[in-house]
Amino acid sequence: MRQNFSTDAPWEPVVGYSRAVRVGPHIWVSGTVAPGPDAYSQAKEALKRIGEALTRAGAGFSDVVRTRMFVTSIADWEQIGRAHGEVFGKILPATSMIEIKSLIAPEYQVEIEVEAYVEGLGTNPPL
Repeated sequence: MRQNFSTDAPWEPVVGYSRAVRVGPHIWVSGTVAPGPDAYSQAKEALKRIGEALTRAGAGFSDVVRTRMFVTSIADWEQIGRAHGEVFGKILPATSMIEIKSLIAPEYQVEIEVEAYVEGLGTNPPL
């Protein structure tokens, strides 16, 4: 059973994607950006939005097994890494931080996506 979870992000209907998709025990959260004055603040807010998407899909940060961070300047790795570590420091998912040329709008410095696996969900998760 597939469940799509959308938000009010203006790009979702234009591009044709969901904030999160859940199939059985697997949850994928799309790349998430957020406004903020610096890379740390943007990463913190993006992670907050990701947490909200995970909750809607019946999971939490402790279920995350993989993260990817796309950054416009690898020089910001410490700020972004600190925000990531504040959430995942004890969970320790597999992760990547990749420098890219740009994101959907020039003010964004980081985009984060996650994959989660919820033990015991099977193929009929609760709604």
